[in-house]
Amino acid sequence: MSDKKAILVIGAGDATGGAIARRFAREGYIACVTRRQADKLQPLVDQIKAEGGQAHGFGSDARKEEEMVALVEQIEREIAPIEVAVFNIGANVRFGITETTARVYHKVWEMACFGGFLMGREVAKAMLPRGRGTIIFTGATASLRGRDGYAAFSGAKHALRALAQSMARELWPKGIHVAHPVIDGAIDTEFIRTTFPERYALKEQDGILQPESIADAYWQIHMQPRNAWTHETELRPWLESW
Repeated sequence: MSDKKAILVIGAGDATGGAIARRFAREGYIACVTRRQADKLQPLVDQIKAEGGQAHGFGSDARKEEEMVALVEQIEREIAPIEVAVFNIGANVRFGITETTARVYHKVWEMACFGGFLMGREVAKAMLPRGRGTIIFTGATASLRGRDGYAAFSGAKHALRALAQSMARELWPKGIHVAHPVIDGAIDTEFIRTTFPERYALKEQDGILQPESIADAYWQIHMQPRNAWTHETELRPWLESW
């Protein structure tokens, strides 16, 4: 029997999602990474291969049911069983409540929550017959409390957290580890560097989250024995005000 195993990362951007894919690829997992546009994944796929790993990039829209169904089926059929699935789509936007249009609210919910449901449902179908697997939904500060101007984002992230809790209660007894790490703080990304330079300057003090450190935490969650599984954990820099 083949011992190949895959990790699926939905929303494998240039920071956290990419770091997670690289971390698992170093452990022998075949990294299957997605973004809306497949060509933007090529640098990540090339980097993983240069580091000795295996990777495949897929252009897909996590909000489209038929695309998620086809993606999971293709990976399971042509590449390897999905041992780990990570939902890492952001969709963080800020609008005052009176400026939040129905289109914005619905789009943010689709990206940050509905896509997570579709991924979770489809990979659960594949994992259940095997009786094992790890499903991780990336949470945020907005998963726990709603700030002014973040009605759409907070609503979606609260809903994703509830989805993760429900899935954990259903799937843990069947051997599937569902976790919801909450990322509370700025992450070392190009967006933070250019938009919040004063915050980015804290990098020298270990004051912003490093994608590689987040990826290490995800690996640790996956490796936990089932007698001590974590569902929710919080990751934040030491100087974060919480």
